[in-house]
Amino acid sequence: MSPLVERADRLAALAREREIDLLLVSEPLNLRWLTGFTGSNGLAVLGTAHSGPQGLFITDFRYVGQVAEQVPPLWDRREASLELLGPALSEHMPEWAGEGRPRVGFDERHVTVAQLGRVREAIGERCELAPAGGLVEELREVKDAGEVSRIREAAHLADRALREVLERGLAGRTEAEVALDLEIAMRRHGAEALAFPPIVASGEHGALPHAEPRAIVIEPGVLVTIDWGARLEGYCSDCTRTYAVGEPGDLEREVYAVVLRAQEAALAAIRPGLEGREVDAVAREVIERAGYGEHFGHGLGHGVGLAVHEGPRLSRHGEQPLMAGMVVTDEPGIYLPGRCGVRIEDLVVVTEDGADVLGTLPKGLQVVD
Repeated sequence: MSPLVERADRLAALAREREIDLLLVSEPLNLRWLTGFTGSNGLAVLGTAHSGPQGLFITDFRYVGQVAEQVPPLWDRREASLELLGPALSEHMPEWAGEGRPRVGFDERHVTVAQLGRVREAIGERCELAPAGGLVEELREVKDAGEVSRIREAAHLADRALREVLERGLAGRTEAEVALDLEIAMRRHGAEALAFPPIVASGEHGALPHAEPRAIVIEPGVLVTIDWGARLEGYCSDCTRTYAVGEPGDLEREVYAVVLRAQEAALAAIRPGLEGREVDAVAREVIERAGYGEHFGHGLGHGVGLAVHEGPRLSRHGEQPLMAGMVVTDEPGIYLPGRCGVRIEDLVVVTEDGADVLGTLPKGLQVVD
């Protein structure tokens, strides 16, 4: 069974558990995961009959050829108007929708109020509309072998790009120049896009977790935090390293050592069955014990896949147990306003008995030119 057919089977079963007869999927990343379609305007209508899933895929004239190439024969592929959640849905409502008044699930997280109104107008009293958000995202959290392979390749590509940039040095270049160099290097190594705009933050600017690169020259004697990721075949990587430009001071060395201990302790703790908040607590305890607890304000990590931020959450509020196949970040940090910041991040896949790091870069404090 192909991965796409298997995904449709699993989604139909999950929707059936929620008493959904037809499920509407239109959010682009969810649509790509389910059908393979990479365009920007498509609608999948998945039936959940016990005899097996039945699928209708609707798009507009711009994507008819693309759908023929990407979407498997499981889906009855049809062309309709640009407004898919509306007249097109009414025109192509499947004959196998079911007897009586079938329940149609829609994703309230991604369907706007205006779109929902058009859906109501299109299907009228024929169906009952039911919120069914998060079903696809729930299944996306556990990656299959092909997805893990793509994420690993994206991580290796991003690592090669950063090594190339570091060979050219950091001192004397602006943060913005380094970020642009890194972006170009990732493209040169085969990235189809950036997973997100790179963060390059030196000195006291590193105390901002989501700092934007500035036209400020990187001076010797500071720490530089670099957070970057590549997108390859739709899948993202995410990694952070903090480097010393010239010899760091005693405080910088101390903070780096604490973050590294916290990061490695959390990495050793990751395994199936442990809740995200429990892994977060492992790293947080190390940082709090060293006296820097108030300077670690974000969660330990998050899931990565077709989106660079997706479930599960590794934070104080992450109640979901980890499962083998989940790909998550482990990225504790300490941020000292007016002085420096340190974050060390690995991208890992949860295995049956622990975690496998997908990146290749060392984590010890490195001094670069």
